[in-house]
Amino acid sequence: MRNVIVNADDFGLCRGVNYGIVDSHRFGIVNSTTMLVNMPGTLHAVELAKLYPELQVGIHLTLTCGRPVSGGVPSLLGERGFFRYTSRIFEEKEIDVDEVELEWEAQVDKFLSFGLPLSHIDSHHHVHSFRPLIPVVKRLSERFGVPVRNALPVSEGMNVLTDRFSMAFYGEGVSVGGLKSILESRREGETLEIMCHPAYMDSFLKGNSSYCEQRLRELDVLTAAKYLS
Repeated sequence: MRNVIVNADDFGLCRGVNYGIVDSHRFGIVNSTTMLVNMPGTLHAVELAKLYPELQVGIHLTLTCGRPVSGGVPSLLGERGFFRYTSRIFEEKEIDVDEVELEWEAQVDKFLSFGLPLSHIDSHHHVHSFRPLIPVVKRLSERFGVPVRNALPVSEGMNVLTDRFSMAFYGEGVSVGGLKSILESRREGETLEIMCHPAYMDSFLKGNSSYCEQRLRELDVLTAAKYLS
């Protein structure tokens, strides 16, 4: 296990995100990413991942963007066949756990069909940390033999990716100084994951995410950080 994992979320969202992540790996400090398997940029991300095998690739499970991969999950559907949930999923009183497990297993199976090694599991909008779904995540982790992002309210018995997870490199926290502060906070021997979202702007990203220009700033910082002493 590497001491510091700098993981870029949303690989596969669109080409602008994909290129931003790959450049943050080639010319910066990103050494890991997690892929959405149900979005317009997925196959483009697969092609890039195969060109850069040193970039570790996990799965970015989702219930909050795109369409389901599986059939037979009507409770997860909204209008026009897209997922009905948003980042406010944590306010839901009830959720069909069996349908979520069916869908997430299908997402992992689709990832594996691309012929890429699966490094770990995390999720879009951190939905894997929604308490009713934590047992599902634990079963998937065990079934596929991979660790899980340590962004969980309860992790007893879970195979977690690192000792600690930081989401501080986001929004106003995106700066060279902010990144150095996160890295300097790591205790001796502690493993740490830092979440990031680098990207170039494209029309899909602009039309589908409220976090756009900030991604360009992340890209600048992550590539500049490679040259810090």
